[in-house]
Amino acid sequence: MSGSVSSGGEMTNAQLIQQMALLRWLGSDTDEDRRMLAAVTGLQVGRELLNRITGQDQVDAYKRECILGISQFLRENPRASQATINAEVEKRVLVFAARVKALETAPIF
Repeated sequence: MSGSVSSGGEMTNAQLIQQMALLRWLGSDTDEDRRMLAAVTGLQVGRELLNRITGQDQVDAYKRECILGISQFLRENPRASQATINAEVEKRVLVFAARVKALETAPIF
């Protein structure tokens, strides 16, 4: 189940599941549905806390930016020499590494 933020304002999968559990509980008001809503909400909160503590979502975003930046450079410079390509890749990887390193000192909340 992906909990990543979606573009365009749609709900994430985790948010949709939580809303479905809430809707079910509101319609039935049973203890079983209340426990299911509590479990789904607890999982979503736990996942968010883990992501904030580890910073994994941000690392993944930085990685995507690095890869996309390299691919864009290659598209815009199809005749670049191997040395130029290597220098660009090294530059972007160093930026990626610095951004990840900065996460170590970033506040969790």
